[in-house]
Amino acid sequence: EWPETGRLALYLLGLRATCPSPEPGPQRSLVTWLKYYLEEDWAGSRQHGHPLNGYYQYSLGVLALCVHRKRVREEVIRRLLVAEQHGRFGHISGSAVDTEAVAALAFACLERERLVGARLAAELRAATRRTRRRMVEAQGRDGFFGNVYSTPWAMQVFIATDTCRMQPAYGRAMAALLENLDAFTTAATVAQVLPVLHGRSYLDIASMRCQEEPDTLTPISPEPLPEVVGNKMVRLVVECPEPRCPQHRLYDQPVPVPAGASLLDVLRAATAQGSPNFTFDTQDTPQGPFLSQVLGLEARQRKRSYWQLLSAPSTSLQMGVADYRPRDGETLILRLSEW
Repeated sequence: EWPETGRLALYLLGLRATCPSPEPGPQRSLVTWLKYYLEEDWAGSRQHGHPLNGYYQYSLGVLALCVHRKRVREEVIRRLLVAEQHGRFGHISGSAVDTEAVAALAFACLERERLVGARLAAELRAATRRTRRRMVEAQGRDGFFGNVYSTPWAMQVFIATDTCRMQPAYGRAMAALLENLDAFTTAATVAQVLPVLHGRSYLDIASMRCQEEPDTLTPISPEPLPEVVGNKMVRLVVECPEPRCPQHRLYDQPVPVPAGASLLDVLRAATAQGSPNFTFDTQDTPQGPFLSQVLGLEARQRKRSYWQLLSAPSTSLQMGVADYRPRDGETLILRLSEW
């Protein structure tokens, strides 16, 4: 079983933000486990030259330890520095803004909290500057850094390094974000965007004064989505690259669904259609259901593979399977890809 580096890191970040009890026992145990997971994450994959769970989760682990003001071995930090310097954060199909941003936040935190020496701090500062520059250069015409979900991570880097006002790209990203807030529907994605809307970053968690935090949180019940009447037809296509799949296109069928159906609903409807048989499986994650298997083909982190969600011919979906609602007549492609 793989180490749950990213999940534990997010839990520790959330725990610190809620101003937990001064009793250090449970937190200390979790921090110790996170340090252990970081080592296991890397040691278990020395032959590949990258962490088992990828640099995103590894960077989250370093960031969470820093926010809790725990020192990290220099070797652990240098693994991330080397990856940044050699451009190893990106997917095969393009850049990975979220991974670069989380690593940059970890670098900025280590420097700000003075958890490293002066020489290493200078290297971390330079790496953060390079990351910011790449983000500005890669900003899309839509204003996003990468996509709608990676943009809050990138914006946190500008906030954490106090470079928002001098960077026009930040203002464009904020305008794009405000127009697309309805994309953030899960607890994990809301947790990424809320600090940005308040001009904060995860680094601010480290300096919170819990005694001054008012207890003003009140639970709310989200309003249900309006019911959409009628039906729609969605074409579902499954593709797998050669040589793993000589046939390449494994499934291509129209699927009738209710008008308000999500992509997940489309997949469920396809399984009920009969021949040709369609099967799929998902895994629960903090961001919602993650498509893990289609037609018996599994997306495996060990092989750095995942199911890419596309609207034909090649537009990458900016939402997960449970959140995206396809249009009538739209063709959706599930493509087994590498990162």
